[in-house]
Amino acid sequence: MLHKTLRKSVGFLGRSFGFFSNNIGIDLGTANTLVFANDKGIVLREPSVVAVYKDSKKVRAVGLDAKRMLGRTPGNISAIRPMKDGVIADFEITEAMLRYFIDKVCRSNRFVPPRVVVAVPSGITEVERRAVKESAIHAGARDVLLLQEPMAAAIGVGLPIEDPAANMIVDIGGGTTEVAIISLSGLVYTRSLRVGGDEMDTAIMNYMKRAYNLVIGERTAEEIKIKIGSAVPLEEELYLEVKGRDSVAGLPKTLDISSSEIREALTDTFNAIIDMVRSALERCPPELSSDLVDRGIVLAGGGAMVRGLDLLLGEATGIPVFVAEDPLSAVANGTGLVLQDLSFWLDESP
Repeated sequence: MLHKTLRKSVGFLGRSFGFFSNNIGIDLGTANTLVFANDKGIVLREPSVVAVYKDSKKVRAVGLDAKRMLGRTPGNISAIRPMKDGVIADFEITEAMLRYFIDKVCRSNRFVPPRVVVAVPSGITEVERRAVKESAIHAGARDVLLLQEPMAAAIGVGLPIEDPAANMIVDIGGGTTEVAIISLSGLVYTRSLRVGGDEMDTAIMNYMKRAYNLVIGERTAEEIKIKIGSAVPLEEELYLEVKGRDSVAGLPKTLDISSSEIREALTDTFNAIIDMVRSALERCPPELSSDLVDRGIVLAGGGAMVRGLDLLLGEATGIPVFVAEDPLSAVANGTGLVLQDLSFWLDESP
């Protein structure tokens, strides 16, 4: 049923999609937004952050410039992340962010509004789907097609989704983790869990405060995750100097933190992802389960880059786990391939 719905959705726009060079695909992520331009590849990769003046709501900066302001803004400016758990938390700010990105990408062809494919979490509600569509339309899109993220990720990493065999993808983004089992170009099973990179950052912030009375911001927590985060013990543990504010004394404070401590802080998040993957495997039809033993599980998304997460999942499931070649770009590349190969999606549903 999901397979048929996806084919019909693409078909609705597809007849007029293929011949316009300014069609674009958007991975509208909680942490980062990527834009794929038809025949050009990924042309934009910026944080999903907008800085606005508090009184007028006028946009001060978008993307990378706005992210640099997180935790550093004066009283009259607020740096906002308008996406939460993979869906729109602030409609007005999301619209402003999308307009900025669409204008930036389609600058050379302003007179023809682009048709847009937007990747969205598989678990969003109809209300949330409408919010994404309306935001994109108000931001300047002519038509909007929503594509489920796990399908986009599977297409983007090059899985043979058209085969009559199981392919499993786990996409760990900033706000959500998506797991899907795909066969014959259809979603046999999919689930979206609102746990991802942001949850990891929050866990690190909470750990630092609980263990050391050290208050750190989102940017610092993300830096710690990237530089020394790991899911399994390392041959040589890593260390990082972390600066923050002592919550008791209220003064600046510097500490040396080890990767083993961060691993402890992230245990609950890793366990939630493991439980989700196990649940998917338990619900997989027996005929497809044997395929996964041979084909394994593919990890995509920024969370896939945490050291040893593939090893942890492999040990927990007994199935080989592989990290995609370019996990951060998987979903955006998938939207681009849908734009470029619509004839496949327009075939009659089986």
